[in-house]
Amino acid sequence: MKKSLLALAALGAFAGAANAQTNVTIYGIADAGLVREFGNGAPTSWKLTSGVRNGSRLGFKGSEDLGGGLSAVFQLENGFNIDTGTMGQGGLLFGRQAYVGLSSKTAGSVTFGRQYSPFFIAQDSIDPFGTGLAGALYNVMDTAVRINNSLKYSSANMGGFSADVLYGLGEVAGNSSASRTFGFSANYANGPIFATLAHNNANDATDTNKKKLTMLGGTFDFGAAKVHASYQIEKDDAAIDARDWLIGASAPLGAGSVMASYIARNDRSALNRDANQIALGYVHNLSKRTNLYTSIARIKNDNGASFTVGNATEGGTTNKAFNVGVQHRF
Repeated sequence: MKKSLLALAALGAFAGAANAQTNVTIYGIADAGLVREFGNGAPTSWKLTSGVRNGSRLGFKGSEDLGGGLSAVFQLENGFNIDTGTMGQGGLLFGRQAYVGLSSKTAGSVTFGRQYSPFFIAQDSIDPFGTGLAGALYNVMDTAVRINNSLKYSSANMGGFSADVLYGLGEVAGNSSASRTFGFSANYANGPIFATLAHNNANDATDTNKKKLTMLGGTFDFGAAKVHASYQIEKDDAAIDARDWLIGASAPLGAGSVMASYIARNDRSALNRDANQIALGYVHNLSKRTNLYTSIARIKNDNGASFTVGNATEGGTTNKAFNVGVQHRF
């Protein structure tokens, strides 16, 4: 751990020197909030949690112009827990993102490393809560967040259309299918309209179970409010067969914005463990970089389902939760 922290400090110290050759940006988020968890007949608990709205992070990203419209690009993003000062993502130094690649304004980009899946990016674009706060969609809907050992192609924007394709190598000797991941998204953004179709296919370590996620979603901005909606299919070769749908809204309110969503899960397996979540939140902007936030959510579980209300960085322990906190971006 000490070596990891020293390496992180060294990167910050030499960022100025690197800037002489490469355009380097240092950025981050400091996010902390109080979380009240209750319900399920469990005792009520209060916690101070890091990254309730968005995970706390320190990042470095940059590019070098190689000429002819081609650039070298990289991003290294560390996740940390501001409540304890420890590393996030299981102690990984750059557990949030770590990649390098080439980018062209006309041909798109190709990157290599630990990267967000196109499926997660699509979900994050649809969820009125931005996959954070108590209303995060993945409290009920499944996802695939980051993929190790991945190659990713992101197309240039062509008349509002764009696409992302990712392939994650399983790196299992003698079986190239084991632990392999494939995903893509096709997107359209033009004026008030955003639409996306995303898919993720992940094999387990023994190549005996394949988990498939498919989502169709979109938003429409009316100006006074934005409508959010998605439909998701979850399947694997073992026991998962579910259909999820989300409907939500977000709207400017005073110096901030209010958001709400309803998510329903229809479990088509023999267990029939359905669930639904309702959530409400508000973000108040104190400046362009600092905001206060609050949210509350409740999950109704049926037939032994055990979904819990979490936030951007934790899964939660009960079916109800309330958040209030502060975030600063730099």
